[in-house]
Amino acid sequence: MADVVLVTGVSRYLGGHFARRLTAEPSVSRVIGVDVIPPPHDIGRAEFVRADIRNPMIGKIIAQAEVDTVVHMNVIATPTHAGGRSSQKEINVIGTMQLLAACQKAPSVRRLVVKSSAAVYGSSPRDPAMFTEDMGPKSLPRAGFGKDSVEVEGYVRGFSRRRPDTEITMLRFANIIGPGIRTSLTDYFSLPVVPVPLGFDARLQFVHEDDAIGALLRATTGPSVGITNIAGDGVITVAQAVGMAGRPILPVPRLAAGMLGNALKRSGLADFSADQLQFLAFGRGLDTTRMREVLGFEPRWTTREAFADFARGIGPVLPGASAVGSLVGSAVTGVAGGAVHAIGHLRVPGRND
Repeated sequence: MADVVLVTGVSRYLGGHFARRLTAEPSVSRVIGVDVIPPPHDIGRAEFVRADIRNPMIGKIIAQAEVDTVVHMNVIATPTHAGGRSSQKEINVIGTMQLLAACQKAPSVRRLVVKSSAAVYGSSPRDPAMFTEDMGPKSLPRAGFGKDSVEVEGYVRGFSRRRPDTEITMLRFANIIGPGIRTSLTDYFSLPVVPVPLGFDARLQFVHEDDAIGALLRATTGPSVGITNIAGDGVITVAQAVGMAGRPILPVPRLAAGMLGNALKRSGLADFSADQLQFLAFGRGLDTTRMREVLGFEPRWTTREAFADFARGIGPVLPGASAVGSLVGSAVTGVAGGAVHAIGHLRVPGRND
């Protein structure tokens, strides 16, 4: 049972909402939220402390407050939200190392909850239909958030060996989606024209933002469960998701993926790394037996329902579709010799088929 809980990353959307919900838990007497900037949203009765987890000062905060539970939510998935890829990696990896060093020195810390990601499984054509927690990736993530997540989990395992008295829970979330959260994937499905890998229709799993917070609350106040997958029931394909979002599809050869990602990033429309583009080609599935039987958590939203809730809030296709189509078409032409021409290949699933 948690008493004094420290939450990292409270100035970000999910961290702030989680901290506010945590203050309503009867078993929690005090919530301390830390981040480098003040939260732009309400964090309820949580106390905000301006601190950088990359700085050893975080150890003094933990010691002075006699924190018994640390919830690490400051692992950032999107580079633009961190000020670029270098800053993202520093926050994710160096920040986690410093936080764990502080926890190791604090005898009051009895539980560590880490918001991890299913990105640690990678994405490849040789993957199983569903990953269980004891399975490793067929192809390790080689860059971006996926690689950071693998390193973060490695440091957490090292911490657990040095502090065997501390309970560890790592929640590997499927892509979190909903009407309020913004990620590289929500930006992708909000594009006026959605480029999809030609010849592929990957299976996707999502977890609703409310369920993500619910799972974190359960992990903080309930039993310690080690590594646990978190996802909504069922899967949808990329084409089905694009159709639900009411967007036109632009098929793109995989050879053009790198240029496409760079073009979208330069335009400010979406921020995609190579591992995310790989994910859109091959997808990923999570087995959630442990989530139900060990963590004791049941999501309220299925994958389809979670995506539908997000799609309701993004609105119709805007007049900028032609401009985006031209941008993507230029990227494709540069790699594939003009095999795809943007506007001529637009179609809306379920409407024009």
